[in-house]
Amino acid sequence: MIPTAWSRYQLSQLVNKALSLPKPVPFDFLLRGDILRSSLADWCTQNGVGEEETLEIEYIESVLPPQKMADLPHDEWVSAVSCQLDRCFLTASYDGQLRAFDYSQKQTWSTPVHRAAITSFCIVPNVEACIVATASHDLTAQLTRISPEDSSQASKPLASLHLHTEPVSAISANAAGSQLLTASWDGLVGLWSTEIPDEDEVAEPATVERKKRRKVEENRPKRKAPSLVLKSHTGRVSGVSFSDGDEAYSCGFDSTLRSWDLEHGVCATTITCSERPFLALSVSAAAVLASSTDRTVTQYDLRDPSPNASVTMIHPATPSCLARAQTNSHHLLTGAYDGVARIWDLRSVKTTTPVATFKVWDEKKILSVDWRAGGTVAIGGEGGLGVWKAWENNT
Repeated sequence: MIPTAWSRYQLSQLVNKALSLPKPVPFDFLLRGDILRSSLADWCTQNGVGEEETLEIEYIESVLPPQKMADLPHDEWVSAVSCQLDRCFLTASYDGQLRAFDYSQKQTWSTPVHRAAITSFCIVPNVEACIVATASHDLTAQLTRISPEDSSQASKPLASLHLHTEPVSAISANAAGSQLLTASWDGLVGLWSTEIPDEDEVAEPATVERKKRRKVEENRPKRKAPSLVLKSHTGRVSGVSFSDGDEAYSCGFDSTLRSWDLEHGVCATTITCSERPFLALSVSAAAVLASSTDRTVTQYDLRDPSPNASVTMIHPATPSCLARAQTNSHHLLTGAYDGVARIWDLRSVKTTTPVATFKVWDEKKILSVDWRAGGTVAIGGEGGLGVWKAWENNT
C-alpha cells in the first residue's frame, strides 16, 4: 500500500530502507515501460489507471549526470572517435588524418591515411598488431597498422579496398577480426576479408605513371577486391554493422534496414520505414537500433519474424550517431546535431525523455560517440574531441 502522492524521491527512500543499503542510492522507477517523472497519482491520471489498482513497479539504479573530463579542439571536424585502446583516444578527421591523444590530453601521434575526409573507422579486433580500418570520401577504405603508443614508429598502409564509385560512408569489423563491411553512397555494401594479399587483386588505373609507381611500390598498400558485393539498397547506404553472431546489417537513405545472407550474397530480410532515411545503426544479438533524419532512434526486435519498432527515442535535433554501454545492455548513448549527448534506458518504451543529458558544445554538431567499459565517453564533431565520464551501473 503506497500513497499515490509519492513520487520518485519517496519511492527511492523506500527501496533504500527495504534493501538496508549502507549508503543512499538514487533509483528510478518503471511502470508499464514508462519511467516515472511525476507523482503516482499524476501517472495514473495520465494513463487511465485507477488509484486502487495493483501496479507492478520496477526499480532501476539512476544514471548520475555525466562529468566533463577534457575538451581537445581540432583544426578539422572529427568524424569518428574511439576510446577502446588502452590509455589513449583515437580520432579521425575531415583532413584525412588519424590522431592519438593520451589521458593527459597531449597529442602523441598522427598520420595521414586518406586524401579526403575520413568518414568512419574501426579497430580490427583479435590481431597481434594494432590495425585500423578506415573509410573515406576518396572512394576507398584502407587497412593501416598503427602504433599510437609509440610516436617513433611510423604507420604502415597494408591494403586499400577498391569497389565503390562514390564516398565510402561507414566501415565495421566482425568480432573475430576476420571480415569487414563497407557502406557507400553508390548503394553497395562490400564484404571484405582482413587478410593482406601478397599481390594486388585490383589493377591500378592505366593513368598512373610507371616511374611514380616504382618509386612508391615499397610503401604502397596492396589493392584488395571484395569477397562479396551486396546489392539491394536503392539509395545511399549510410551504416553497416555485424551483430554479435556475425550476421551482417545495413541501413540507408532508402528508408530500409537490411540483413544479409553472407553465404549466398543476398538480402535476407528488409525492414521498410516510410520516409525515414537512416544515418547510423548498432546491432546486438536481439535488436537493431537505427538513427534517422526524422529525429528519432528506433529499436527493432530481431527475434520477431516481422520486426516492428519496439522503442522509439525522440530527439529535438537529428541524432547522428549512437553507442551502446558495454556493461549495461539497457543503456544507449546518442549524439545529435544540437551538440547534446543523451543517455537512454531501453527498458522504457515511452522514451521522449532521456535518463541523462549533457551539452557537449553550443551549436556544434556531434558526429561520433564511443562508450568504453568503465564509463569513459568520447565524443567527436565540429568542436573536436570531448571526453566525459558517464557513471555506469549494472542494474
